[in-house]
Amino acid sequence: MTAPDTAEPLQRQFDDTIARDHRVEPRDWMPDGYRRTLIRQIAQHAHSEIIGMQPEGDWITRAPSLRRKAILFAKVQDEAGHGLYLYSAAETLGADRADLTERLIEGRQKYSSIFNYPTPTYADVGVIGWFVDGAAICNQVPLCRSSFGPYARAMVRVCKEESFHQRQGYELLLTMMRGTEGQRAMVQDAVDRWWWPSLMMFGPPDGDSPNSAQSMAWKIKRHTNDELRQRFVDMTVPQAERLGVRLPDPELRWNEERGRHDFGTPDWSELQRVIAGDGPRNAERVSRRRAAHEDGAWVREAASAYAAKQAARAAGAAAATQGQAQAQEGTAA
Repeated sequence: MTAPDTAEPLQRQFDDTIARDHRVEPRDWMPDGYRRTLIRQIAQHAHSEIIGMQPEGDWITRAPSLRRKAILFAKVQDEAGHGLYLYSAAETLGADRADLTERLIEGRQKYSSIFNYPTPTYADVGVIGWFVDGAAICNQVPLCRSSFGPYARAMVRVCKEESFHQRQGYELLLTMMRGTEGQRAMVQDAVDRWWWPSLMMFGPPDGDSPNSAQSMAWKIKRHTNDELRQRFVDMTVPQAERLGVRLPDPELRWNEERGRHDFGTPDWSELQRVIAGDGPRNAERVSRRRAAHEDGAWVREAASAYAAKQAARAAGAAAATQGQAQAQEGTAA
């Protein structure tokens, strides 16, 4: 807590930093609300990267060639790295990584709703790359300009890798669309299933998003949910035409007056159900994350014991060196 007589000038300094579009760093003073908002957003983002390894990870051993297995393995490994970057960014705010993990597996913190949908066919791998990573790019590139320094810097590498993932997914779909009639039907089926959940990835409509206005005022985020959703639709429509698939929205059409695409309304009640834990794979995703955490307890314990042993050795060596120096000084005297 900050004393009342010092809070006001610190608040003015913080407000000036935001107004000037400068970065807030971990050692800078920041309002408690700003800190809490960042921890919530970054933790949810980190959880999403870690949970997001599961839907595609199931296909690593079933991918149709060694090349496709290697590509998918590398992508899933990237997602793990993204989670680690983001947990580290949250730690600079005073969050504890173990506590964040506990909150996830106990259902007290959320992750992106999109990862609660099943991946029954190999085409889902490509559509996740095209839709889900494409939506992530729309959402995350502006975060490279987030007002909080560690978050913004982490997003630079994350976005570069997500861009590769999006291109890889689209390339996979292009290959399948040049294949058999069955493969083309598989791609269209996956597109039909993932389109609306992908639009929901950006969150509820602006009028129903309780945190967006304050996050934008603090420049944690730069665009509203609806602005990002519109950007994704406008980006995806020509890609779908090039690919040769139909986006499952009868209301989708170009609006000449707006210079943007009109599109239908997602089923927001479905989004609320999935967020509340009633999605097709909610229980499975969290259960697997919990099991992995419990199975890895011995690794964490061994690492902690090794770190403590190394620290004790270092302290002993430092004490011995200091003792030798003092002895030499005594002899010289």
